[in-house]
Amino acid sequence: MRAERLEHTFDELREIWRPRLEALAKEFGDNIQATPTVESGRRQVTMKVKSPVATIRLTFTACANQDVTQFVLAYDLEILPILMQVERHAELALPLDAVDPQVIANWLDDRIVGFIKIYLAMHENEYYLRDQMVLDPVAQVRLPKFAAAATRQRGKDTLYFISEETAAEFDRTHSA
Repeated sequence: MRAERLEHTFDELREIWRPRLEALAKEFGDNIQATPTVESGRRQVTMKVKSPVATIRLTFTACANQDVTQFVLAYDLEILPILMQVERHAELALPLDAVDPQVIANWLDDRIVGFIKIYLAMHENEYYLRDQMVLDPVAQVRLPKFAAAATRQRGKDTLYFISEETAAEFDRTHSA
């Protein structure tokens, strides 16, 4: 009976988590690989996020506690290397017979927004970017490689530019 109630709860909540997780995946486009897992008594999606500064794995799991009296949502975030404080694990447990869709929606929204903030902070953090920072030779501005608007090959070296304009200026002054 409880197992049937759990499966019914999964069906009811699919329309809460699916659009949120699909929107997250859409924002990252080709930089994310989402792997859903559907098992009896458990639903999970693991998202591997491509980043030039770290290996990132985000997992959301929905299941019941051991005696199938509570519906449990879990959030797990793995970042390697981890150079800043992040929420690595969170859980929400609700009585199986009193699952509140709005509470679940709010919890998911908070985890997703928190993850996006962490992701953006990582890409602005000097420790993560240390090996990714380059100098635009024209503008004399330091920028992360992934933010370069243009690149040029100069022998074995790659030059990075903050804009197409500085790349074009470089081309004009180095066309000899």
